[in-house]
Amino acid sequence: MPPLTLLYQDEHLVAVHKPSGLLVHRSALSRGETEFLLQRLRDQIGQRVYPVHRLDRPTSGVMVFALSSAVAARLCEAFSEQRVDKRYLAVVRGAAPEHEWLEYALREEDGIRPKAEMPAMPAATEITRLDSVELPVQVDRYPKARYSLVEARPLTGRRHQIRRHLSRRGYPIIGDARHGKGVHNRFFAQRLEAPRLLLAATQLVFEHPLLGQRIELECALDTPMQALFQRFGWAGHLPLDRQRVLPNAPPLKSTASLI
Repeated sequence: MPPLTLLYQDEHLVAVHKPSGLLVHRSALSRGETEFLLQRLRDQIGQRVYPVHRLDRPTSGVMVFALSSAVAARLCEAFSEQRVDKRYLAVVRGAAPEHEWLEYALREEDGIRPKAEMPAMPAATEITRLDSVELPVQVDRYPKARYSLVEARPLTGRRHQIRRHLSRRGYPIIGDARHGKGVHNRFFAQRLEAPRLLLAATQLVFEHPLLGQRIELECALDTPMQALFQRFGWAGHLPLDRQRVLPNAPPLKSTASLI
């Protein structure tokens, strides 16, 4: 098994590219699983790591871990107060709008309690269509198939928020077995060699919890998504693995007032 790609590391935190299909840590829903990102990262760098946010199992991309409980507490606070800028790329069915704010309240999904018992919480996602493609094939009832490349910036952190918001708006993410469309998922898996959820966390921007620096981390796509972007003529939108540390940047403000 190849080592994880480290995007950033200092004595307080580490950031890594989470592969699609890998659970972050053990949970009540992980019965029978033996591989977890947290354990792999711990073994690779030789020290304990503390998760401070989450990515769904099928989602790939940048994740940051603290290297102590004290730093974890500060980073968790930054995420909960929406003082972390997050950018995702998603491939969706249809011609998505050029730019839109999606504000649909969402019930939490913990997989344990009935949905009716879960309160609906405010949720907001900013989406921008970056590109689109039309394929001369009939996938469902239309003679041609249209797909869009969407940038999504969630302002809140509800479970499956981007997936649920885009699906509710009518532009489900390709490869989403729960909120997407099976016929399009199968077309991408069988004909386009893209059998995964086409959602990737490509950027995190946050204030270092101890040093006060602004950390900007960008994460490249994995091989299936890179190949698909090349095939669709979207290579100009491919992110790279890179980091920027801005020592004198002003602190990031909470986005809570925008929702």
